[in-house]
Amino acid sequence: MTRYEPAIDLDAIDAIDMHVHIEIDHHGHASLPDDLTAAASKYFSTNAPRPDLDSVADYYRAQNMAAVVFTVDAETNLDHVPLSSAEIAAGAARHNDVLIPFGSVDPHRPDALDRARRLIDESGVRGFKFHPTVQGFDPSHESTYPFYALLQDAGVTALFHTGQTGIGAGLPGGRGLRLALSNPMLLDSVAADFPDLQIVMAHPSVPWQDEALSVATHKHNTWIDLSGWSPKYFPAELVRYANSILKKRVLFGSDFPMLTPERWRQDAEQTTLKPEVMPGILKENAVRLLGLHR
Repeated sequence: MTRYEPAIDLDAIDAIDMHVHIEIDHHGHASLPDDLTAAASKYFSTNAPRPDLDSVADYYRAQNMAAVVFTVDAETNLDHVPLSSAEIAAGAARHNDVLIPFGSVDPHRPDALDRARRLIDESGVRGFKFHPTVQGFDPSHESTYPFYALLQDAGVTALFHTGQTGIGAGLPGGRGLRLALSNPMLLDSVAADFPDLQIVMAHPSVPWQDEALSVATHKHNTWIDLSGWSPKYFPAELVRYANSILKKRVLFGSDFPMLTPERWRQDAEQTTLKPEVMPGILKENAVRLLGLHR
């Protein structure tokens, strides 16, 4: 497989979407079991199609945007074969003018570190996506520390789902998925012990928004992406911090295909996010985080 190297014309795009899910591969295999896909669609009130990677690239190219793309490997907890992060990275290499690949490795795998090293060295992924609730692990537990050390040494980003999730919502017992594992305060010790690891707390962290703002204010190796919620529902404190002390570490993200970047941007215009901070949120902060250069 071809190793990913970015070839994004930063002057030709006006945004980088930090949070885009690849939910189906070219074999037609889905990233989640059918019951979880249905529950998430109901939660988000959407029956949007699940485009494959090539279609995602075409979509973002037409929008004059770039996108960080990934799946979530939660095979142990979900008993479901994940999409291949190596194939996603290879697809991103075909579309390196608009796509940026992140990897995902189930932390419960005995060969998790070896898999992560291969994704970094052979596939060229620029970060890793974690979903503690779906993957079923405590991100603050020291058993995960070798993984973070690897990412820190490699200079790649760690993107964590935080807060509520639509995955499992409404199913009996939430299908056994535990929301508390996605409390952003669990990332405080990770940020403290790995000060050179850039950590993104994905989504407004409902109902723990204040915790996320506290961590981001105290630990300057942490960032917040604004995906998964329409901006018109953002808590006032999140908007206030994005307009001021966190304006250089807040990132645009949609959660596509559940939420489209068009809707996100339209709804953002109805908020009190300041026009002067939007270029940073939409693109420049991500350029700095991901080490992209003109």
